[in-house]
Amino acid sequence: MLLIGLDIGTTGCKAALFDETGTLVASASREYVVDFPQPGWAEQDAEAVWQLAQETLRAITATPHGPDAAAIGLSVQGEAIIPVNNVGQALRPAILGMDTRTGPQNQWLRERFGAEWLFEHTGMPVHTINTLPKLLWLRENAPNIWSSAAQFLLYEDFLISKMTGQAVTSRCLASRTQLYDLGAGQWSVPVLDALALDPARLATVQPSGYAVAAMHADLARELGFRSPPQIITGGHDQACGALGVGLVEPGLAMVSTGTAEVVEVALAQPALNPTLYAGNISVYAHVVPELYLAMTLNHSGGLLLRWFRDTMCTEELQQARADGQDAYDLILAGATPDPSGLLVLPHFAGSGTPTFDTASKGAILGLTFGTTRRDLAKALLEGLTYELRLNLDLLREGGVEIDQLRAIGGGARSDLWVQLKADITGIPVAVPRITEAACWGAALLAGAGAGCFTDVRAAAEAAVQFGQHISPDPTRHARYTDQYALYRQLYPAVKDIHHQL
Repeated sequence: MLLIGLDIGTTGCKAALFDETGTLVASASREYVVDFPQPGWAEQDAEAVWQLAQETLRAITATPHGPDAAAIGLSVQGEAIIPVNNVGQALRPAILGMDTRTGPQNQWLRERFGAEWLFEHTGMPVHTINTLPKLLWLRENAPNIWSSAAQFLLYEDFLISKMTGQAVTSRCLASRTQLYDLGAGQWSVPVLDALALDPARLATVQPSGYAVAAMHADLARELGFRSPPQIITGGHDQACGALGVGLVEPGLAMVSTGTAEVVEVALAQPALNPTLYAGNISVYAHVVPELYLAMTLNHSGGLLLRWFRDTMCTEELQQARADGQDAYDLILAGATPDPSGLLVLPHFAGSGTPTFDTASKGAILGLTFGTTRRDLAKALLEGLTYELRLNLDLLREGGVEIDQLRAIGGGARSDLWVQLKADITGIPVAVPRITEAACWGAALLAGAGAGCFTDVRAAAEAAVQFGQHISPDPTRHARYTDQYALYRQLYPAVKDIHHQL
């Protein structure tokens, strides 16, 4: 059976066709933009994303085996909210997770419910990333949209609605919204009552791997399928990635470096303890039945490198386009594995866990006339990885043991960055052969929904193969630990200045 994982990320989408063993048969991707119409805002044309997602599916069906795909599973960015009319068309741009406009709404939530109650009830710390304060913002600032919208959808249910006419989302993605009662397993009655929001204006929640319906016949023909594939619930892209690299037992951990950088640790029960609450670490439903995930977040991740590439490395970009090379390889060519001597605070979109400071900003320390673009690029990687270590240290303090990191996403394709993760954290890093694991996780769920797999855990474990096992270099680890001690002083040192800028 041939299966498609359709991944809808923050800055691009990818469709990947797999056979049931996890062998990649074909893939296609498209990039799209994030709009920043005002300071702190991050929006996106959801209808344009849907059009580009269709392009990736057409590219798949243009390959020899693509038209025979039996099912499509979805892996999507979390928290974004899309108001739609009664035929599923977006009424305004999606408000993305990285949008930080909702400070006043979060203050209202603290006063109405209490931050600790919200964490214990929904698994989500109070933060601008959440869907709940975005809905409050719409109610207060776009009353016409609030009153006229038939539904408020996430990217998963938005695309499923486009393909089947039914607005259905996974329990996994629903539990990322702060609107979901993690214990009761349903949309939260007290939270929806506070918004005066009828649950019918949200999608129907189903488990990951649930077969919603066959794709509309006319759409399937237009996209090039021989017969309409089944459309299957998937989940949050990070959870799908966790499934794709075999995080199917408690204690296994993954670091995903895409637009953002995320750590996911599989849990047998939701770990809603004071340490994770204090560190703003979210806990939500895994796409794997009866498991949960603890998640740390750095908003910048690969988006920071993309900014550096596009704003400061036009020469390397032009050469890469002319020669068919990767611009990042050119930018980092010859970079040393040793510490750069620079310190970068990668809070270009505010900080993620553990501080969740939306007013924090980026900083670069240690510049001299001898600093090169390559030095800066290497320092960006270091800053991101110091931030990774901060979160791993916090998880350890919360009683979570991590003996190995499984690395996925675009950052896993960089040998330099993978070695840096091991050297700075002191934890061995394994790189699965399927580095774009979110698509494979979505395809696994598509297979479960289509009846190809009776046990998604076993299917995931059977498919996982590791291409590299990277151990920390003891000498470099010691040197980076000294630099890390300086890095830990950086955010407190510049916090007040950033808050005044």
